[in-house]
Amino acid sequence: MSTTHKGEFDALRTQLHEAAGTFADGPDALQEILLGIVDDVDRAVREPLEIFPVCHHSPASAIAMARRLREKQPKVVYLELCEDMAPLLSELRNCTLPVAVQAFASEIEGFPAEWAPLSVVAPITEASAEYQAIAYALDTPGTELVLVDRSSDHVFQWEPRGTEPADPVDPADPQASVEEETALHGDAVGLEIGDLRPRFAELEEHLLRHGRVRHWSEWWHQYVELPLGDCDHDTYRQVMLLIGSLFRRLAPGDSRRVRVDEDRERHMWTRMREHLAATGTDPADCLYVCGAFHAAARVAEFGVHGTDTFEITPRSATKWQHGLIPSSHAAIETQFGLAAGSVSIAATEWTKNLKRTGVAPFRLAGQAGAKKSSNAKKGATAKKAAVPVAAAGPSAPPADKLSGFLRRPPVLDHLDEAELLGWSVEIVRAARRNGYLASTADAIAVFETSILLAGMRDRAKPTPYDFQDAAVTCIEKDAVPGRRDVRRLVEIMMGGDRIGRVGYDALPPLARDVHDRLAPLRLNLEQRGVRRALLDIVSHPELGQCSDVLWMLRYLMPHGAARPIMGERRLGEKSIQESWDLALGTHQRALIELGYEGVSIEQVLEQRLRRKAYGPHATAATVLEAVEDATLYLRGRRLSDELGTRALEVLATERSVDGAPEVLRRVRRLLAYYRTGEPVLPAWIESFVKTGYAHYCTLLPTAFADEDATVRQVAAMLGFLFGMESLALSLGCDRTQLELAVAQSHPEDPSKVALLWAAQVQLGRRTRADLRARCDELLGNPLVLPAYPRYLSGFVHALEPVPQLTDFVVEAVSNAFARLPDPVLLPWLPTLIGTLRSGGAELAPLLIREAGRIFPARLAALDEWTPPWGTQPTAKATPAPGRGVALLATHPATCDAVATLLNCTDPWSPATANPTGATLLITQHPTTAAALEALLTTR
Repeated sequence: MSTTHKGEFDALRTQLHEAAGTFADGPDALQEILLGIVDDVDRAVREPLEIFPVCHHSPASAIAMARRLREKQPKVVYLELCEDMAPLLSELRNCTLPVAVQAFASEIEGFPAEWAPLSVVAPITEASAEYQAIAYALDTPGTELVLVDRSSDHVFQWEPRGTEPADPVDPADPQASVEEETALHGDAVGLEIGDLRPRFAELEEHLLRHGRVRHWSEWWHQYVELPLGDCDHDTYRQVMLLIGSLFRRLAPGDSRRVRVDEDRERHMWTRMREHLAATGTDPADCLYVCGAFHAAARVAEFGVHGTDTFEITPRSATKWQHGLIPSSHAAIETQFGLAAGSVSIAATEWTKNLKRTGVAPFRLAGQAGAKKSSNAKKGATAKKAAVPVAAAGPSAPPADKLSGFLRRPPVLDHLDEAELLGWSVEIVRAARRNGYLASTADAIAVFETSILLAGMRDRAKPTPYDFQDAAVTCIEKDAVPGRRDVRRLVEIMMGGDRIGRVGYDALPPLARDVHDRLAPLRLNLEQRGVRRALLDIVSHPELGQCSDVLWMLRYLMPHGAARPIMGERRLGEKSIQESWDLALGTHQRALIELGYEGVSIEQVLEQRLRRKAYGPHATAATVLEAVEDATLYLRGRRLSDELGTRALEVLATERSVDGAPEVLRRVRRLLAYYRTGEPVLPAWIESFVKTGYAHYCTLLPTAFADEDATVRQVAAMLGFLFGMESLALSLGCDRTQLELAVAQSHPEDPSKVALLWAAQVQLGRRTRADLRARCDELLGNPLVLPAYPRYLSGFVHALEPVPQLTDFVVEAVSNAFARLPDPVLLPWLPTLIGTLRSGGAELAPLLIREAGRIFPARLAALDEWTPPWGTQPTAKATPAPGRGVALLATHPATCDAVATLLNCTDPWSPATANPTGATLLITQHPTTAAALEALLTTR
């Protein structure tokens, strides 16, 4: 493809040949590169199908594009964009730019599973050549727009296996903070229409150093954007082709990336030739808009007369969903490695160029910001006469404009003092609003420093980047007083981070349905920011449906999209009032991506619950969670019964007890809900309890002996067995299974030993006296004292299956404090506290409540207080015979009341000095009377 044509560029070839011999040891060193660049430019301008090279988000490219479209008025516009995104472009008129065209696939076939979900985005701004081409083609009758780049499926087909798909452009500033606006594209693969950046690191470093700039965006703005802003079409086209060919020939030998670029070029030219052959369109009536890098292609398929040897592979079976998502200048800069603020500066430059050149831009009819149709103002606002279409035909190749452009000295812009002074005053005002102690002196310093920096960098007019450096130097202090530093304030002042919005008509059906169902709230949920929604469901029952939608959105969308302030949703409970903070406009991309999964949020929620329940890593606990979520959000029994049956299947196949605590907690909640809200229990939960009883009985001895099984998990198993025992026995289970499982358990860990003792007490195999004796034995053995906290941990966890032992656990802890001396107690106290906090956080309230019931409420009464488990008081001397009988006879009211209660009608016997039967009974069995006396005296 390196054939040389004699003609317009012969003089330039001669000059470059002489330069190669002058600056190198011989003419062969640079001849191939320099002359090859000229050949690439010559070949591209001679192509019958006009090639229009562009750079992504370039104001100069957008101005040249708008000017050329009005001059040439092509009938077909071929655009470098994924061919499967074409149906979405007409919806751009319903959006506020910038937005991104997205292709999304959650369920993939033919790709590695770890790549899912797949996402491709192509951001579009108004100050871009691609938007000008789209707006012209869609609003001009008789014009066809054809996307010719590879499909979204081929983007990932051409990725090498075994690697994660990634953005090919490395970030320029890896330490830049990623804010919410910079993450609007998520982890999608970005597509740039016209990626122009040197792939030769040494070349980029050389250009930045000699251009006296900090990053590539600043170099491009200074040495390409500004010189090309006022150039004619032929000069612009040849210069862009020159730059594209230069970067292409100096690119390093990355075989994978070169192969992908060449395959894309083969794909695009193949699609264009297929369209020309199918429609019979004259290539002179067409315009091919692509990146300057691809415009200088050297593949055999280049041109309308290229070879047809490239075979386009079929797409995979992956189902792709397409839509529009909001974008922002910061998101574009982050994804494509541009300098912070460069896209905002480009948008400002685009506005200036429109005023200076008088070019009428194209805007889609109905586009936000378009005051009237671009077709209506096509001829009204253009200040320059249109060039005849015949002048752009292929029969008259343009003359050599490169030689004059390269020999021409740079035109230095004159200092615009009014503009720079306005910038200086505005940045000081913004700094003061953000907490900086800036003054008029700082504005003067910023003004003078901007001019000084521009002079040091060989330019007369300070650029926005010079002004930014000057502002940071003069205003920034040691610490940032507010949320934004001076550099960020300059970016906002230069245009800010413009954030796009997808209009209602361009939203997927699910998103529109959500907005329709939330319409009774009377809030503008399409705008960014937080909206407070107040729902009085009792007074306005129709708001109950809005509440259902909001709870499902809270489950499906990221945190912050729908955040409840007041109100909750639990099994068996209904809110009467709710308050929500809604930010659906801020999280519009997440809402749109929900629309790729279904047509309603109920359908998406059901799909996600099924995916969770039937996934390869599903456990009984996760499936029960899905059952609970289905009951909470979808109300009906169909899905919950199906998922409950699935939970039964998963439980029967589990061989570990890792999820036992979660299973116990969720089964208890579901049982309580069904018992209070349903006439009969669902069949699946009865089967689950029956199967779980036998399942945990089988695993119990192994779990007691397994070192990997924690005491909390074993306690949850016992809690399931003891808590569900009555229901399981009524369904036909045998209690002998549990007794045998406990008898076969022989743990070695102290916490599990204590847990086993508690289980034996519950089964009647051990008494509390035995348990108390064991604890006394442990406290009396100095060798066992270091392990005593672990026994206590086991007793604390035993409250889950045996809550009747709460008073005993309080007794055990109290005895430890009472009997241990300080040298032993104090070193042990941190261990005890750590044990209770880590192992018994959920059960500690039971202990606190029981301790509050047993211990005296006042500190003064503690010294005289005797614990209930202490030694019983001895009986005092028996009163003289007859004294008690005389007392009862003198005050018979109490006995009469008791006799009436017991329905006794016997009359009183006369009091005598001789002992009666009652006196003998009290004398022989004084314990009750002594206990009563002790109780009365303590109070």
